[in-house]
This record gives sequence, C-alpha cells and structure tokens, in this order.
Amino acid sequence: MGEPRSSRDEEFQAFIVGVWPRLVRTAFLLAGEQYAAEDLVQSAAEKACAAWPKVRRADDPYAYVRRILVNQHARRWRRRPPELLVDAVPDTPGVEDGFARSDQRGALLAALATLPPRQREAVVLRHWEDLSDSQTATAMGCSVGAVRSHAAKGIARLRQVTALVEVKDTTRIGGAA
Repeated sequence: MGEPRSSRDEEFQAFIVGVWPRLVRTAFLLAGEQYAAEDLVQSAAEKACAAWPKVRRADDPYAYVRRILVNQHARRWRRRPPELLVDAVPDTPGVEDGFARSDQRGALLAALATLPPRQREAVVLRHWEDLSDSQTATAMGCSVGAVRSHAAKGIARLRQVTALVEVKDTTRIGGAA
C-alpha cells in the first residue's frame, strides 16, 4: 500500500526544518522583507508538503522546493506592482548569512530591492545561492541565455549604485565584481 502517513509527515518535517534557513535567506533576498520572506517560504512549504511523495523522489529535493519558492515569488510580482520595501531589513543577520556581515548590508539590500524581479532572481540564485547557469534556468523556468542576460543586467545595475561602487576595490558584491 504505501508508507504510513505519520512516517511521511515526520520525513517532510525533518526535511523542511533542515532547509528552512536556506529557503528564508533566498526568499528574503528575493522579497526584500523578513515577513514577506517567511510568508513566501511558508507558502512554498505548503505546496511541497502537498506534493511530498513527488518532491522526495526528485534528484535534489531542496532544488525542487527552491523552484517552488521562485515560482511563488514570480506569481506574487505578477499580481501586484513592485514596491520598494527596504525599511524592514532585520538589524541582526542570521548565523549563516555571510554577506550580511558586510558594512554595506543595507546598501546592498536596498540596491537589490530596486532590481526588476527577474534580474533579482537571477542575481540571488547565481551569486548568493551559487547555482550554475543551467541550475538557475531550471529554478527560474527560463533559458540559460535569459539567466545570463538577467544576471548581467542586474550586476551592471548593482555596480552603478554609488554606495556599492565606493568600496569596489575592497568588497565583492555577491561574489561578482
């Protein structure tokens, strides 16, 4: 017949608890706000739970759920106009949040928030999640060429931000400079 429901539930719970911090970080970079990031991850977790048998059979369950997260973010941007919501950036970074230790954290997050959604997705997935072009294309549901174009345009816009350019020689933006 199949695995008992309680065992599946426990397996899903262990998985989601393990990947939650990474998903929240990615969602925060995409959404620009802590509460929006948590809402986005919760929504993705609900969809992943409903499809858990399929998710757990995937080659990379985390990548599968991250794709759900990116799709949820894209749908939200299509439904409402983008807003600049950077005032809600948390003052304390997460433990694994390496870029947040930078003195430019606020400027970087503000600059990220000004990028169009697809450019922001490409920059976040390529340079913070350190995915390859093809992995990013899969997560975003587009071609490798589109990923390269969005990422290049996004990085170019970030390089134009005065607060980020001032320390260009000493700090690299998301691994790309």
